[in-house]
Amino acid sequence: MKQIKINGGKPLSGEIHIGGAKNSAVALIPAALLADGISVINNVPNITDKDALFEIVKSLNCEVKMDGTVVTLDSSHIVNTTISEKLSHQLRASYYFMGVLLAKYKHVEMYFPGGCNIGARPIDLHLKGFEALGAKIEYNEDNHKYIISADELIGTRIPLEFASVGATVNIMFAASLAKGITTIENAAKETEIINIADFLNKMGAKISGAGTSTIIIEGVERLKATTIDVIPDRIEAGTYLLMGALLGEDLVVCGVNPNHITSLLNKLKDMGVKFSINGDKIKINKCNNLNPINITTLVYPGFPTDLGQPMSVLLTQANGVSLFEETIWENRMQHIEYLNKMGANIILKDNTHAIINGPSKLKGSMINATDLRGGAALVMAGLIAEGETIISNIEYILRGYENIIRKLKNVGADIRIIKSEE
Repeated sequence: MKQIKINGGKPLSGEIHIGGAKNSAVALIPAALLADGISVINNVPNITDKDALFEIVKSLNCEVKMDGTVVTLDSSHIVNTTISEKLSHQLRASYYFMGVLLAKYKHVEMYFPGGCNIGARPIDLHLKGFEALGAKIEYNEDNHKYIISADELIGTRIPLEFASVGATVNIMFAASLAKGITTIENAAKETEIINIADFLNKMGAKISGAGTSTIIIEGVERLKATTIDVIPDRIEAGTYLLMGALLGEDLVVCGVNPNHITSLLNKLKDMGVKFSINGDKIKINKCNNLNPINITTLVYPGFPTDLGQPMSVLLTQANGVSLFEETIWENRMQHIEYLNKMGANIILKDNTHAIINGPSKLKGSMINATDLRGGAALVMAGLIAEGETIISNIEYILRGYENIIRKLKNVGADIRIIKSEE
């Protein structure tokens, strides 16, 4: 087992370049299978989640290769076979193959998806969407296997109970090759949705309204292979900006679309953090007198749930009491135990509410990443802590942050991967 070792207190100076968005890439790779032929996806981040997706793609008899950040995927000889339990469990985004294979073959067999344990994470909205389009779903409770089939898929009106990104994307996939028009109401509005819709439209799909709460999909008979660029990762950018607010000395985060992180930038302003925007670059400096604020995570364009845990670390250094409320996932507070172990003063009211008293002087400790974004929060804590911090379960972090060790080393952090002594 590998661990991350950090000697804290080092200022961060220089440039960090942002990779492609994880949450786009993990949907664009399955989406490529909707077309026959060779698709090219540019700016794919080098994260372990993409490796798990490649395994699934190969299990379906498709060819996939990656050169730098360019993924080439050939679905010419695709075979619709069962996606194994092992592969399904490797990551949450495996569920996107449900919508893709259902659209293309009207039949898909796979197991319940895996991923971080940040809540119950049911896929009910996905399944209800498929059923609305005409699919029948069989579920084996003993082995958690799904068999989803349809004689044909017929467009319809699908009002989502919650603006779920995953359900919105999966329904777009299934509806793209359905007969007639599908309308998704209360659709997720994330920038990644727009990126995915753009890819489908370049394939020949007829999708309008992406980025709004109403998405209209007019089904087509077939889709053709094409090329797409993954948008910049707004969560990665936000994470490094939060680090810059704690340790930055003219730290420059490059390759950002500032319009994608407006909610974060507004909160940083409220806290007194100084930064400047120049095109796709944001320069940020450490703030020595942080104002306490309240954070409530919301669906886009609200404050993103994926930045709530990293933001909670910044709040430990604010001068006063801050409130942190998580409204999307019920297990986003697992990292709090380890922040308190390091010296933070955080009171958990329940699984979704925390009272953060600051400022707190953090000290290095042995801690465990419990999920992807919680792991990033612990890296932040280690960077500002006095002494040595060792983080275990780092596979969570590597799932979603491209070359995080190298990027932080390049701007002055004392951080490296070590082998566990166990």
